[in-house]
Amino acid sequence: MNDMNALRLQIEWGADEALATAPVDRLAPRAPATAPARPEDVATALAIVPSRVAAPVAPVPLAMPVTTPVARAQMLAAAAMSSDELQRAIEDFGDCPLSATATNLVFADGNPASGLMLVGEGPGAEEDRAGRPFVGASGQLLDRMLASVGLDRSRYLITNLIPWRPPGNRNPTDSEVMMCLPFLLRHIALVRPRRLVLLGAIASRSVLNDNTGIRKLRGKWISVTIPGCDSPILTLPMLHPAYLLRNPGAKRDAWADIIALRRALDADGSG
Repeated sequence: MNDMNALRLQIEWGADEALATAPVDRLAPRAPATAPARPEDVATALAIVPSRVAAPVAPVPLAMPVTTPVARAQMLAAAAMSSDELQRAIEDFGDCPLSATATNLVFADGNPASGLMLVGEGPGAEEDRAGRPFVGASGQLLDRMLASVGLDRSRYLITNLIPWRPPGNRNPTDSEVMMCLPFLLRHIALVRPRRLVLLGAIASRSVLNDNTGIRKLRGKWISVTIPGCDSPILTLPMLHPAYLLRNPGAKRDAWADIIALRRALDADGSG
């Protein structure tokens, strides 16, 4: 092998730095150990050979804690001592991009002292214009279903997980849900309902912290612990009325859930 081929081979092997001016036979017998270097020799060598020791690095100052939008939402929600204060806190919360594209904040409607609270997903176009939840086609269907068992908005409070309409009625993103969930949980804690109804998959998944499909969750009373409440709240997941409009065959299940709700309220002596 000639010198150029040997050099090319070393480069292919990753040898890109020469450690000596002449090749070293690593297989040759080792020479006897020499006497320890004298201090003056060491000093001379250090004066000639540049040091490879890096200069001391200045300590990096610790970064100031960054408050995330979710943390700010949690702080604003926790500071609210009434529903009115909570509504103002949501109005002042500017981190959620949905607030910039919506026409109105959609907070709640109905009777907060009724003992029954219904939670949907988010407002649609009609709700966005009116500033009230469940006033469009799906809300009208829900009103008729509840009225059939003697319930109107004087007998329950209704709200949404997301208080602003997502553009084009799209599903909210995970980050939007995480930013709005602290306000909903605080709203529940302030109202302290005896019974809670979750309408649809997104509201159920978020409040229950359970990814089970709504078709499996619906119709079952679940005991849910809400931060700030003294005791768990009996919670009923149900199909969202907008889903029923798209899938009329599911109305039988929804009607069974409405009957279960009516019976539970009768057992409580409320509603």
